[in-house]
Amino acid sequence: MKACSLNVFLEELKPWLDRDHIRNIERGDKARLIVHFLDGTKHVYSIDDCNAAQVEAALADLKKKGIAIE
Repeated sequence: MKACSLNVFLEELKPWLDRDHIRNIERGDKARLIVHFLDGTKHVYSIDDCNAAQVEAALADLKKKGIAIE
C-alpha cells in the first residue's frame, strides 16, 4: 500500500486514463483506494491529505472519464 496525497494519486493515474488499462477503482475502508488493472495487477493507495468528501469528488470525476467505481 502506498500512502500519498490525493494529487499524487491523480497524477499517477493520468497515463492510464487515456487507455483501456483500468478495470475499476474500489473504495476500501477510510481513504483507501484499490486500482484494479485489466492485466490482473492492483495498486492500493491510502490517501492521507483530505477528507472523504474530497475523495468522493475525485472519484466522481474519474467516473465521468469512464472509470468504473465500486
